[in-house]
Amino acid sequence: MSKLTQFLDVLDSYSVTDGSTFNLKNYKPDDDGKLGLKKEDGVFLLKEVKALLQELQELLYANKTHSLLIVLQGMDAAGKDGTIKHVMSGVNPQGVSVASFKNPSSSELAHGFLWRIHAAAPEAGHIGLFNRSHYEDVLVTKVHPELLEKEHLSGPLNTPEFWEGRYDDIRNLEHYLSRQGTVVIKFFLNISRKKQKKRLLERLDIPEKRWKFSSADLREREFWDKYQEAFQDAISATASPHAPWVVVPSDRKWYARLVVIGTIIRTLKNLHQELPKPDPEVNKYIDDYREHLLREKD
Repeated sequence: MSKLTQFLDVLDSYSVTDGSTFNLKNYKPDDDGKLGLKKEDGVFLLKEVKALLQELQELLYANKTHSLLIVLQGMDAAGKDGTIKHVMSGVNPQGVSVASFKNPSSSELAHGFLWRIHAAAPEAGHIGLFNRSHYEDVLVTKVHPELLEKEHLSGPLNTPEFWEGRYDDIRNLEHYLSRQGTVVIKFFLNISRKKQKKRLLERLDIPEKRWKFSSADLREREFWDKYQEAFQDAISATASPHAPWVVVPSDRKWYARLVVIGTIIRTLKNLHQELPKPDPEVNKYIDDYREHLLREKD
């Protein structure tokens, strides 16, 4: 059995399709699938999976019967930007869109929290990558409920019923997208507090990385435990077979990228797509078309 096959078989252990028994504490940020892979193995496998991704993206783009929505969530310095960079380097950019959901604008706040999300969903044949997403509205706002005051909402806020309503809205949107042919995969880049500290220090100590640092990273770090609870609740409430969560061990960047791209490959393979058949007229008149081109003078 090849290392790639062994690796792809491990991915099931990170997938969550039913949140009823989910416990985030059972997922280790430094997990390596017990395969004994080293970084050099990861670099080699990454080339393999990127080549497969190119082939599968072409089938997705050519058929235009499905789209793929990739949601990336995680604490600061978990590796969201780097993961997107590696995914993008393995695909044709014409068939990919990237949306980064930062603080909502005044217009977005005046609409429902899912309004800007639905508008950014990928069209048929395309891959959409969300750097943060609708889950910010059950993560950041749950840790900082005072933010809800800006959302023009009525009724009681920050109650168990309020949050269950948001989870329900998210489940309904993802189910709707699935019925329209959008395959949804949600990745939680699971980083340890110790590793986040190391990466934040690197941003301070390495001049080329300093532009990434924000004092907000330190402020949010103080709420680490509350964020872990919020992720626990969100994943438990919204994991489903049609919109699974993947808890990605992210203390090793190279391994995290392998898990993300490997999961994308397996998901696209499960669509069982082939190149579409050409228009019958093309087959009927193929000799005429060829002769027409050959008669042309260069």
